[in-house]
Amino acid sequence: MLKAAPDLLLLIPAYNEEQRIEPVLRDYARFFRQNYAGKFKIVVVLNGCVDGTLGVVRRAAADFPEISALDFPAPIGKGGALIEGLKLAPTTDLIGYVDADGATAPVAFLDLVRHCDQADCVIGSRWLPGSILHQSQSKQRQVFSRLFHVFVQFLFRLNITDTQCGAKVMRREAVEKIHSALRIADVAFDINLLFSLKRNGFRILEVPTEWTDKLGSKIKLNKGALGIILSVVRLRLFYSPFYPWLRPLRPLEAWIYRKLRAPQPLPGLTSEK
Repeated sequence: MLKAAPDLLLLIPAYNEEQRIEPVLRDYARFFRQNYAGKFKIVVVLNGCVDGTLGVVRRAAADFPEISALDFPAPIGKGGALIEGLKLAPTTDLIGYVDADGATAPVAFLDLVRHCDQADCVIGSRWLPGSILHQSQSKQRQVFSRLFHVFVQFLFRLNITDTQCGAKVMRREAVEKIHSALRIADVAFDINLLFSLKRNGFRILEVPTEWTDKLGSKIKLNKGALGIILSVVRLRLFYSPFYPWLRPLRPLEAWIYRKLRAPQPLPGLTSEK
């Protein structure tokens, strides 16, 4: 007797994505209807959107009931959106996420899902042999990406070539175990996630993926990059014996995040639907 395909929930964090998210939602819903035997849902987690993203999501959901939205009117960052979305893990077997820009095609995400019988977390990599890049990043972004990788490897010893690829899928049990440790609200969230999984003994499998770098990235290589680096350093300090001594510096930390206009690490969030 064939084993039934696991239930799958896909999270898509979105910040002002009305111009490009609709074809992504429709492509994913149509593709998984045709190619996935298990139950499949898409939840778009809106993070402080001030454009028409919610209306676009609702329009797509009218044609594809698999699509729904979780709306946070106040900005909570990409990491904050994913922290909230991952609270849905108990409702499914597998839960993952991709970026709203469509950089990861549905077929590439399905490839990650099909590797989930080998690990607790499967992540795409743009840097492993066999990966396919239809449009590579600019030289500036490539240099920053590789320097950031060296920095993260030095601090955390994750031995992962591409921590920041926006395509990951995990088993429910793994997410439930580590969710309380997820606190980084910006795009350094991925480091928080992967390090928490590793510390708890979960197996992470990195596989080559198919990727198209998209124009209109929300990450700018100035203040945004500094905020990400600050979050990575903060995460490393959190797991050091010196962290309790640094509590008097919290107001300074909060001031730096505000100056960088970066989402601060979260003590916890309250959902608004």
